[in-house]
Amino acid sequence: MQSYDIAVIGAGPAGCTAAICAGRRGKKTVLVERNDSIGKKILLTGKGRCNITNIAPLEDFLDKFAPNGQFLRTALQKFSNHDLISFCEKKNLHLKVERQGRVFPDTDRAISVVKVLRDYLSDNNVKIVYKSRLADIKKQEDGFNLRLEDGLEIQSKKVILALGGVSYKVTGSTGDGLTIAKKLGHTVTALKPGLVPLKTKEQWVKQLQGLTLKNISLKFKAGNKKISSGIGELLFTHFGVSGPLILDLSSEIISFFDKNKEVILLIDLKPALSVEQIEDRLLKETQEQGKKLLKNLLKEWLPAKLIDVFINLSKVDAQKTANQLTKNERLAIIGLLKEFKVTITGSLPLEEAMVTCGGVALAEINPRTMESRFVPGLYFAGEMIDVSAASGGYNLQAAFSTGYLAGESAATSVGTAQCAVPTNRL
Repeated sequence: MQSYDIAVIGAGPAGCTAAICAGRRGKKTVLVERNDSIGKKILLTGKGRCNITNIAPLEDFLDKFAPNGQFLRTALQKFSNHDLISFCEKKNLHLKVERQGRVFPDTDRAISVVKVLRDYLSDNNVKIVYKSRLADIKKQEDGFNLRLEDGLEIQSKKVILALGGVSYKVTGSTGDGLTIAKKLGHTVTALKPGLVPLKTKEQWVKQLQGLTLKNISLKFKAGNKKISSGIGELLFTHFGVSGPLILDLSSEIISFFDKNKEVILLIDLKPALSVEQIEDRLLKETQEQGKKLLKNLLKEWLPAKLIDVFINLSKVDAQKTANQLTKNERLAIIGLLKEFKVTITGSLPLEEAMVTCGGVALAEINPRTMESRFVPGLYFAGEMIDVSAASGGYNLQAAFSTGYLAGESAATSVGTAQCAVPTNRL
């Protein structure tokens, strides 16, 4: 049996940061990972570019995680977005800021972030056990006994669970950590997919597969419930809709299905224009370009790939010229430009979501240390915890920050004085 001060289970961003923090404080640390390398999920984030964090101020970060944002206050103060940026730059990985404050490595390659973590783990003498899955954990008077599926046993004074949620199973996030948390007496809140594409009833979406609508806004309606988006992008897929606006609102939309079988999505294709402005412009164009076929007239309004579907839904004869349009037909076109209707029937499964909504109940974790309130010496970090946010780098930052706090707290409790901050951070 091998003995350690701290055992970290799961080598995603949270687990790696926790292990680095513990190792840096001179603690004998082991990091257990079921895959053959660290950071599998990091490689998939930001379409392979890794949207590592956001430059938003602390209060905006907390708002993004509402209603659970306050739980993260200490973690985000201990290891902020600026600390994470410095953490990368100390290993010569420079970062850049893009739209909406999203931060990416200037290499545009997620593997660059993984390399930074790998280098820090090596620098701080963290032992990594690959291709090993935690089979059992038992609390003992002097710590924990961990048994891995390959038969290896580990004795550790402290344990940090950073096994992720249930989304992206291909990366190893199969819910093992949540099962273990339950066995240890913790409550796991209902799990739902977050940042997930939505499925639609209409079959014509297949014709639009791959089309991105830019500078549009959305409104979702189900019964008395309504949710509206800001201006952004939507992507049509072979099964429905995706893209930033859809992903960011998906977890809220999924909650609509608790009492509804369908949700209506209304796409405003021209949010910058009022109905009156569209009508004035359309009238002017029909007068000036009266001999143009409707299909050709709409090229000035819509992406080419959308036009045939749009005309079919408007029920206007595609062979009509602009000057042949009746008032009712113009109103039908205007109405469709402002409320292009799609019926949402559900989402892709949790396993295919980017984020797991739900996890270990926050009331059972000390937010100042990430330690279990039930099991002394047990800590949680990352997606296992019941916090989730919209896309934009917020979720990854939360993983790094809770990992840092868990690692620091566990190391401190073993007996080392807490390191000075901010000058001596990772």
